[in-house]
Amino acid sequence: MGFAPPKDRSYGFQDYPRWPLWLPNMLANGELQLGVWTWSAGGLGGGVQLVREKANLAVTLCNDKEEIMAQATFLDYPNWNVSKQDDWVSVFRELDSEIPCTPLNTLFMHLFVAVDEFSSGCCKEIIRSVFKAVPELHFIFLIVPSYMSLGSTLVTVFDQVGNVPTLTYEEDFTVHICHRHNHYPQLHIRKARVEDHDDLMPIFMHYDTVLKETYGEYFLAELIEAQDEENHAVVCEVEGVAVGFMSVCSRVNLPLLHECFDLGPFHGLCIPHPDDILEPPEEIDVQEGQDAELRSNRLSVQKIAEEPQEPLLIEVMENIQEKIIEKAASGEPVSSICNGTNSEIQEVEKLSRASIVDGEEHYISSGSSTSVSLHEEPSYFRPIYAGESDAFCIQLFCIDEKYEARQVLNFQLSVTDKNFCLISLPHLTPEFVLIQNFVKIIPYNNCTIEHDLYVFHRAGLLKSIKIRLATFMDTSGIEKLVSTLMLNKSILTDLKQYNEARRDPDGTPMQTFVAEVAEQIVGIAVIRNEMDVEYIRSHFNIEDFIYFSHHQREEHGHLHHFALNPIFRHYTKFFLKEILRLSYKSCLYYPVYPQPREGKFQNPYAHSLTSALHYLVPVRPRRQIVYPLEKLGINAPSKAVSKDPLSYALNHTNRKLTLEPKITVNARIVVVGASTVGISFLETLVFCHCFNDKDYALMSLCSWVNVVVGRMTGIDRAAKHVVVSKDQIVLYDHLILCTGQQYQVPCPTGADIGQHLTNREVPDSSKLPYTGKVPCNHFTLNDEEDCLSALVWIKKHYFTTEGNVIVYGNTIDTYTTVETLLHLGVKGTYIYLVHPPSDSIITCINNYTVESAVEDALNAAGVTIYQEAVLAQWNDGEYPDPIHSAGFTTPTKPFRLKCSMFFSFCEKKVDYETFKAFNDACLVYDGRLVIDTNFHTNDVAIRAAGSLTKFSNRYYSNEWTHSNFSSKEIGFQLAAAMLNLFDPTLEPVTEPPADLDRLIPMYKGAKIQGGILPGSYHYLHVSKPVIPTPLEVQMSQTNFGSEIITGNVKNGTYFRIHVNKYKMVETITCLSKEPFPASNYIRLLGQHEQVLNNLCARFDDNLITDLYSYFTEPWCMALFHDRFIDLRKELRQILASKEQVDLHAQDSAHMDPHLCDLLENNFPSKDMKLIKRLWLPDLVESSSLSTIKSSRAQ
Repeated sequence: MGFAPPKDRSYGFQDYPRWPLWLPNMLANGELQLGVWTWSAGGLGGGVQLVREKANLAVTLCNDKEEIMAQATFLDYPNWNVSKQDDWVSVFRELDSEIPCTPLNTLFMHLFVAVDEFSSGCCKEIIRSVFKAVPELHFIFLIVPSYMSLGSTLVTVFDQVGNVPTLTYEEDFTVHICHRHNHYPQLHIRKARVEDHDDLMPIFMHYDTVLKETYGEYFLAELIEAQDEENHAVVCEVEGVAVGFMSVCSRVNLPLLHECFDLGPFHGLCIPHPDDILEPPEEIDVQEGQDAELRSNRLSVQKIAEEPQEPLLIEVMENIQEKIIEKAASGEPVSSICNGTNSEIQEVEKLSRASIVDGEEHYISSGSSTSVSLHEEPSYFRPIYAGESDAFCIQLFCIDEKYEARQVLNFQLSVTDKNFCLISLPHLTPEFVLIQNFVKIIPYNNCTIEHDLYVFHRAGLLKSIKIRLATFMDTSGIEKLVSTLMLNKSILTDLKQYNEARRDPDGTPMQTFVAEVAEQIVGIAVIRNEMDVEYIRSHFNIEDFIYFSHHQREEHGHLHHFALNPIFRHYTKFFLKEILRLSYKSCLYYPVYPQPREGKFQNPYAHSLTSALHYLVPVRPRRQIVYPLEKLGINAPSKAVSKDPLSYALNHTNRKLTLEPKITVNARIVVVGASTVGISFLETLVFCHCFNDKDYALMSLCSWVNVVVGRMTGIDRAAKHVVVSKDQIVLYDHLILCTGQQYQVPCPTGADIGQHLTNREVPDSSKLPYTGKVPCNHFTLNDEEDCLSALVWIKKHYFTTEGNVIVYGNTIDTYTTVETLLHLGVKGTYIYLVHPPSDSIITCINNYTVESAVEDALNAAGVTIYQEAVLAQWNDGEYPDPIHSAGFTTPTKPFRLKCSMFFSFCEKKVDYETFKAFNDACLVYDGRLVIDTNFHTNDVAIRAAGSLTKFSNRYYSNEWTHSNFSSKEIGFQLAAAMLNLFDPTLEPVTEPPADLDRLIPMYKGAKIQGGILPGSYHYLHVSKPVIPTPLEVQMSQTNFGSEIITGNVKNGTYFRIHVNKYKMVETITCLSKEPFPASNYIRLLGQHEQVLNNLCARFDDNLITDLYSYFTEPWCMALFHDRFIDLRKELRQILASKEQVDLHAQDSAHMDPHLCDLLENNFPSKDMKLIKRLWLPDLVESSSLSTIKSSRAQ
């Protein structure tokens, strides 16, 4: 991202080879001067951007007016070509062997600019910020030509070390160093004394006063005095003043922890013992054992491996122990390594701990690494440990925030020789620096402890971790590391391929890296060159994270395998950073492919995660244009862009993200209902943007969300938990209710049709819930699983018997169901479409022309239609399972139909058990769940959205509900309203004025309805959110506008566009015998008719005879582009301000090359000249514009 320094001064810059180097404004007597810089024509503005784009860390300093005062960038390799990027350690070790620099503790300053008047203070502040942001950092190197001096600013923080030659130039370069201890004093750790009380109490009081109020004013002194063999207290001090305190206890209730948490990865926190029972007995069912293994392993994704599931071999532990003991003699901490399984990293720290509990009884989750079905509780085997405890716990910890970035984990080494350090925290405790090095333990479903448990192994303090390319000699160590992984064969095969050829069988270059500690392999990663760069750029919003033009093709890498011993999990980002440095890559991509469905609708163990995924960022998919390739001809996009391989979700990291701080939010967000609103809400939390629902595989929500399959039967607001399937609970901090409304089993009136009753003579039972047994051949299709169940039943039963199919309802789903049955081969004479009385005069299609075409198609197929029919009885009032006949009453006379299948599509309602859960929880319910404009129910911890809800009566707007708006937009807005609770980078939301709080929010997202109707008509209707009104009434209004219609329904070429009085497209209706690009047409809503190439004028001049053909012309492809709206906004700003675009705007995310091609190839030359002048200047125009802008700045 660019930044704009003050406009009162500007300096030129001298270019040096291989920048990112230096940007001095002048060279006076060989002294390096500092000054502000601007984007100047012919200067190094693009170079600065390139430095910052490839930097591992970039720090910008602003004043209270948000004016840029200074900026510095840091990389993990030297500049000036003094050494190779992947081999600089040896050069600097030879320079000064007393400086123990490693890739873990060293960065290089490549750029520093500042306002002259404040340069010295800015420099020191930036250096302090860098050391605070990177706790492992101890040295910052600065390299400049030997004939230069650092000047009066940088010399205050850097000391000269020596000279090194360069690989490309004859002159030498001077190396300068900045030490951490000069900016952050070293902490001295010692046993706590009572005298420390006065120094420590202000620190405790700064954070919390509960301890003082509970235990008295001198609780800390009493705690220090109470030290014994099991309880210890230590402090860290700076210049004789205690600035931190830790109290630890070696007495841990392990049986309780074994009962509540999965501690298998750490051998139960016990010392290994011969009597340990680690394997399930043989009599346990084999399938149950396999399920337990799947539960532990969570099935790995594609080719990325997970951490080992068994402890390392004893000899491996002993070897590392010996190495650590040797280093202990020189003052390094004594440690031992006990490896664990990968299960402790299967619960990745997410943006939030989220769970989905579906409001439907039979909903099966779409798959998750931690999917749990609560319909039946399997008895998984749990190990039994006989050894002594090998853990101690932190009881109390506090440190001055000035020193919180220091490695305070060394506290534990001074008080105990046990290996595992435990800490339990309330789950809403904000994450602090210490806890970021711990591993969060997965609780069991029956966990009764309301705290989160974290574990750290003392071996994690080792700083000797080294990342390097793998060799043949590493094979045995890697085999031991991955021996228990499900993808170990794939990893070893790729390792063998790398050792033999360094390339894939298809010739793609590949590299294998290993992580080594104390001469033992503790991690492995396999990468390849990313070959689908163009596809990734065109199908994912990767430019949310990088400036694509600054990265060479060979700098993009594809991550295939990643496994790391969980003890060293906190080094995952360092491992990724080293992979980028050693491989000369700047970006890594990792796709998550969907797993195949096996047996059930979705295998609940279909996906698993790795520890690396937490340190990658999910990339939003881009909405794609449906191109008429044949019509576009040479203007069609390349095959690399238009190809459609297997859908996957993309995760990404780059150099800029390797040192990016990430805060874990442990709030338990429970989403009830996998509706479109709920999915959109979760997707927004993951991506912070609204989602594309073309394929859920593009989102891979199961990588970030725990899925609980069950039925919500209760809510305990006091205990803050949801009751699932009557006997299981899911705890929450924020409960999101998005169950929506569903088709329900209709309740027959019970009228005896033999008495020839009419509708007026029978009671209205439409509002009553059906409480009897649901017949096996009765179907309500609310989701894909219901459809699958009906399809399976048809294949098993229907074609082997003779009988009728009754489709009962008034919604568009009745028509699509009839068409599906016809398509499956069911004869139309066996299908009966029964419409019940409607409460509204508005039909589901609300277009007489379309309705008449559908009715004609039904008659042609032989489908019998009944109107105003009310269900009276099944099987003449006898036992209804299965249904053999159905009786109905009408306004005139009743009738009875034989029945083999009954499809019900009556009015959607809130499920009865869901309503009962709301009612028992005392949530205000008035036909629907009552909410305010911020989605709150009458409980501040419970929010709701979607068709389930209605606005409170105090808004006097009962005709408007969430049902009138786009479900995806509602989910997005719900997430946006809650993001401020979790994202500290967002600006706090100001409360609206009291009078505005009485207004309901209005959303603009399109309401979309469509499907395949009888007659094989492809139907689409798109409109803005409105209160439903009959089409005839709308057309009679004086401000209706006009409609543009081409084709006719008989030929299946009907296309209708309604343009309002402001010449904006307001509704779109399509009915076609041929498939059409619906996603393209949806983008037309809200466009001005002039943007559509003067649509109205051309239609009035009879120049448009077929809208389907019109919208496949090359010129309109740009309208369908996902970034066309960005282009419009930018052009509007340019035209409004009369200012030319900045040179660096060409690198912005919306500057898409494919959109440029579309504009270039499809817009008239006259229009393109204007666009070029405003938005796509060529090199000459760019130079002129930048020169003008520089002149203005000066």
